[in-house]
Amino acid sequence: MSEAIVVFGGSGFVGTHLIRKLAAAGERVVSLDLKPQRETLAGVDYRIGDVRDLENFQVEGPVRRIYNFAAVHTTPGHPFWEYYDTNINGAIEVTRWANAHDVPQIVFTSSISVYGPAEEVKTEASQPAPESAYGYSKLMAESVHRIWFDARPGRKLVVARPAVVFGHGERGNFTRLARLLQKGFFVYPGRKDTVKACVYVEDLLDSMDFALAEPDAAITYNAAYPERYTLEEIVDTLRAGHFPAARTWMIPRIVVVGAAAILGRLGAFNLGIHPERVMKLVRSTDVFPAVLTGRGYRFPFNLKGGLAQWAPVTDAAVCPAGAAAPRPRARPGSGKANRPADAF
Repeated sequence: MSEAIVVFGGSGFVGTHLIRKLAAAGERVVSLDLKPQRETLAGVDYRIGDVRDLENFQVEGPVRRIYNFAAVHTTPGHPFWEYYDTNINGAIEVTRWANAHDVPQIVFTSSISVYGPAEEVKTEASQPAPESAYGYSKLMAESVHRIWFDARPGRKLVVARPAVVFGHGERGNFTRLARLLQKGFFVYPGRKDTVKACVYVEDLLDSMDFALAEPDAAITYNAAYPERYTLEEIVDTLRAGHFPAARTWMIPRIVVVGAAAILGRLGAFNLGIHPERVMKLVRSTDVFPAVLTGRGYRFPFNLKGGLAQWAPVTDAAVCPAGAAAPRPRARPGSGKANRPADAF
């Protein structure tokens, strides 16, 4: 029997993209998640289960690699204890299971939240300074995986610290931004030059492959575009390519935050407005991928290219009025086109 690849958190946004890629390459994939899969691919073994309790989780034959994507991550959205309970206890259980089943490789998705928001540039050499329960829990989960790595020679550990990841099925920051622009407007909350580190989901997966192929037994890296895009550049790129009729305004920060607090309580207009999300727009996450760039890695896409890949697989709302959505283009080296998924 061929070696298996286990994906914990396989029903999530990044996990769905990864499993699609692995299945297309003919890998034997086992996915475990609390939620049902977003799509069902032939040959993939989908399981429902809790990453915090793997006592009865069994995989036939040897396991070559684990991807640990399972996490409570939406902020705001959960009580503090839930981040620690799932993200740390899940890491402990995954590494325990890996140790018991002699799994030689783990790829773990941490987060740039371990650095905390800051106006200065952060690289992998920067001292982590998380400010959220999510950031703290991810930093502690990194340590759990490192303990597993240090326990036995011959192991491989890749820790990716992704920035905001966008792409079809994301349902997060970029989707909320695009939906506002689709409604015809975006309000800058007091500034436009906030640096917001980001990366397209397929570029994130490509960087993981690169890190796995590197000779280092353990590697931790930032998965973020080196161009260090500002909020204005992100908004302008979306407007130019997909929402040309949308208009923008600048309103003092205190006014926007106050309005967000009121609208957030009322759930007004179903816009997903929340004061904490507004504050994210005025605090930079200026993260640079020094490890990747220092090794000569170049992402296949950039902000514009990633958005261009995303748009054709969403509904016609991302296209100018009357325009037909273009057909999906295969990602270089993928051998297949991206599939239709959730709208922008």
